[in-house]
Amino acid sequence: MSKILVVGNYAPTDVAAFRDEFGVTPLASLTQLAEAARDDCVALAFKGGEPLGGAAMDLLPNLRLIANFGVGYDAISIADADARGIKVTNTPDVLNDDVADLAVAMLISRQREMAPAERWLRDGNWPAEGAYPLARKMSGRKVGILGMGRIGREIADRLAAFKCQIHYQSRSRKETPAGWTYHADPVALAAAVDDLVVSVVGGAETLGFVSAEVIAALGADGVIVNISRGSVIDEEALIAALQNGQIRGAALDVFRNEPKIDPRFLTLPNVLLLPHIGSATVETRARMGALQRQNLAALLAGQPLLTPVN
Repeated sequence: MSKILVVGNYAPTDVAAFRDEFGVTPLASLTQLAEAARDDCVALAFKGGEPLGGAAMDLLPNLRLIANFGVGYDAISIADADARGIKVTNTPDVLNDDVADLAVAMLISRQREMAPAERWLRDGNWPAEGAYPLARKMSGRKVGILGMGRIGREIADRLAAFKCQIHYQSRSRKETPAGWTYHADPVALAAAVDDLVVSVVGGAETLGFVSAEVIAALGADGVIVNISRGSVIDEEALIAALQNGQIRGAALDVFRNEPKIDPRFLTLPNVLLLPHIGSATVETRARMGALQRQNLAALLAGQPLLTPVN
């Protein structure tokens, strides 16, 4: 029997690669694997947002590796994996450019009101009612990066090219270009900037990290961009702030309970909504899949894992 179990909704190219490299076909869920085959599995290739905890791990008593597809691994209980001696890997770095590109594009789009301006044109309002109302300038704004990790740094570098003043909050000070400003907590960061880009990891430690206090500190001219995890933002507070003009707008690629997002977002004209497409390019998804499989191959060959997280 195969030593590799693959679970998740994979692209056809990844399905073919798993068949070619490991002789396995992805399953929709772990429970689809016959009980008689579970003892043989030493590695699980995992793609999806469903929680993966100790009970699921115990279905595979000889499991040694969970290779996650994606940089975020908050769906996987690292504590449960540690308790069972199971290593976890992810696919960092290969998606940094795509996510950073999208974050900057979302911020520009919200400032310049590109989506509503396009609707204005498509609805025939340009010839009927004249020019679209003035939007806001992007270059030169003070932007806060909440989470100066790999992706946060890429976002900051891009925004610096737009002549933005860069402020950031992270667990510790980072080596940054002269003029970038560190803040010790997210409220202080939000109070010091015009706009806030959220780029922290998901999980219990950052649940509701962008709180009502953070949103209030940003102010009425502020825009929030989130490309991290939906759990990071207090959505009740964000929706209220968007409804009452406490902030000017938001641009969101991630949500709590996605893909079934809070329907109130759909009624708000001042928020740009995207269906979690941060890494969704042909090139990057191919590199993510390749890195996931390289970690599987390393385990089977008795070699060091490429991107361990525990």
